[in-house]
Amino acid sequence: MKRPFSENPHATPSSLANLPDEEMHQIQRGSDELLAQTGAVSNGSVMSPAPNHADNNNDAKKVKLDTKNPGAPSRVIHIRNIPNEVTEAEIVHLGIPFGKVTNVLVLKGKNQAFLEMSDEVSATTMVNYFTNCTAQLRGRAVYVQFSNHKELKTDQTHSNAQNPSAQAALQAAQALVNQTDTQGGPNTVLRVIVEHMIYPVTLDVLYQIFSRVGKVLKIVTFTKNNTFQALIQYPDVVTAQAAKMTLDGQNIYNACCTLRIEYSKLSNLNVKYNNDKSRDYTNPNLPTGDPALDSALAIGGAPGVLASPFAAMHGLSSPLTAAYGASPAGGMPFTGMPLAGVTPTAAALGAAGIRLPGQPSPNCVLLVSNLNEEMVTPDALFTLFGVYGDVQRVKILFNKKDNALVQMSEPHQTQLAISHLDKMKTWGKQIRVTLSKHQTVQLPKEGQPDAGLTKDYSNSPLHRFKKPGSKNYQNIYPPSATLHLSNIPPTVDEEQIKDAFAHAGANVKAFKFFPKDRKMALIQLGSVEEAIAALIKMHNFQLSDSSHLRVSFSKSTI
Repeated sequence: MKRPFSENPHATPSSLANLPDEEMHQIQRGSDELLAQTGAVSNGSVMSPAPNHADNNNDAKKVKLDTKNPGAPSRVIHIRNIPNEVTEAEIVHLGIPFGKVTNVLVLKGKNQAFLEMSDEVSATTMVNYFTNCTAQLRGRAVYVQFSNHKELKTDQTHSNAQNPSAQAALQAAQALVNQTDTQGGPNTVLRVIVEHMIYPVTLDVLYQIFSRVGKVLKIVTFTKNNTFQALIQYPDVVTAQAAKMTLDGQNIYNACCTLRIEYSKLSNLNVKYNNDKSRDYTNPNLPTGDPALDSALAIGGAPGVLASPFAAMHGLSSPLTAAYGASPAGGMPFTGMPLAGVTPTAAALGAAGIRLPGQPSPNCVLLVSNLNEEMVTPDALFTLFGVYGDVQRVKILFNKKDNALVQMSEPHQTQLAISHLDKMKTWGKQIRVTLSKHQTVQLPKEGQPDAGLTKDYSNSPLHRFKKPGSKNYQNIYPPSATLHLSNIPPTVDEEQIKDAFAHAGANVKAFKFFPKDRKMALIQLGSVEEAIAALIKMHNFQLSDSSHLRVSFSKSTI
């Protein structure tokens, strides 16, 4: 909706539109009323008009302003060259990092907006900042300067009380400012916690999301208290604050992987390695931390910043990142409302376990190396990797039995397995889990010797995630010393279960039935490595004639 801006409190959009040019000029006096269409003027500087914008007027004359007096400080800020589709919320978003926003007015037909701050100090800080750093809205440069007006006036008919979008934007801004006041001072480093992480979240996914707000300098990821977390550093406080206000509380994937963002106590990140856990984008020559990879890269002369192991599957990025690419804004809506009108890509559907007809299947095969060849079997790998996805086939390499190929049913399941099992100590050795160059695991031809090293599990009844949207996705956790047991028949007691685990070689430290559901229990073992071995042996263990035990890793302790 167009709304007037005038010293005349009774002006209306129609009356403004019908004014002769001379009278219009008298109302819209001063440097800030010169339209962006006649020239892109940034804080008194003369620049060429933006090219190829149909919404610009044909009058593309350059405008000369008195550069010695670009405008006296005012708490009202004039923003020019805004795209037609810009909302009040996006205009308010520009001002939030600098102080309290008290009013907003968007003149969409004129490609202009006005923002009123609570005081001149906040407004001056904002104008000074955008003098040295170009502001952007929906990928388009906009120009920020002081208005000649000392306050923002609108008539009663077109006041913000009658404009729900403006009112909502101002209320949201005030809520965010209040929230910031209670959470400590802004910082260039953000601490990001990913809650309810059903699907894996990688460093590259975070970079893709957070770099939409501004330039990301460094990222460090880690797991603490069984929760995936990250530290993300921006070049300045304003960008970090904008990222926090824009992305806090957003879901990366539908109804899960929620971002909780707060300011870190750190003011700078010290990144030692460029790999899938940490990255310094200002220093591409850092080592990876893996001597074998570093020496190979040195020989090959490859860049220091490694592509993620999942780089080939960027299409599996979240609806959040997909929305960035698909929305006209090229970014998140500030209000946190659902992204309407965004068509999910085939890859985004694939991440949700939906495959379109004729859609090529991305790589679902993992290479597992440094296995204990005395202990490893296809069934053991099927059970372990089956915690993170439905294993279709397993092949232990005939000439190198400490290596195996594991084929999952969906690409995001390979990511889950990599993020949770890579470098995990299993049977006394730290296994490595990476993507394989193979697209599928080949079954041996008839008559070809295989010694039982290759098995097909495509029709196994033990798949945990066969049903679309299976609840099992909500209970995926990294390996831990505590195991979650389910499908326990009422005839089996605590001692029988503990004895069964002891016979499997486990050192049972604690056991507890669920108070409200005796079909489930927690059992705590001596170490994570013990728990991995116990899960491999005890999952599908027959407890009675009709009941087989179900075992998974737990986020809880006893």
